[in-house]
Amino acid sequence: MTINRVFFTSRELAESLAGNPYMAVISITDPGSPEARLDPLFRHVLRLSFFDAVPADDFIPAPGLFDRTMARAVADFIDELRAAPFEMSLMVHCEFGVSRSAAVALFAAACCGAPLNAREFAYEANTWVLDRLTEQRPGLPVDIPPRSAAAERRAAERG
Repeated sequence: MTINRVFFTSRELAESLAGNPYMAVISITDPGSPEARLDPLFRHVLRLSFFDAVPADDFIPAPGLFDRTMARAVADFIDELRAAPFEMSLMVHCEFGVSRSAAVALFAAACCGAPLNAREFAYEANTWVLDRLTEQRPGLPVDIPPRSAAAERRAAERG
């Protein structure tokens, strides 16, 4: 396992972070918006642009939605990171760090067996994105945590 930890966050937080050559980034933005301004020390970056949406019909293509080509790019990127000769962490960001990034982060963590920081907050993962990703790895179990897991963490005593 070369990916040792997976994170998901908002674009705002990702843009504020100091770069790290041992942290790869999957950067997700909305179509028509500028690329995220990431520190150049993030050397391993996959940039994607798609809307946070679920189509009404699987058989009618909708422009700007996550598709199988993007899913293949994510799977290939994860495979490249796993083949690296050194350990890396993976940060996935989207505009608000809630839905698209959560789906990609859940998939990445499942692919490499790495822990997903704040996994219990991934309960709003975009199911369309996650379904396209899991098509790339048939049989890979990827579970979206229940909303109650986040409430339990918020209610837990802090040490």
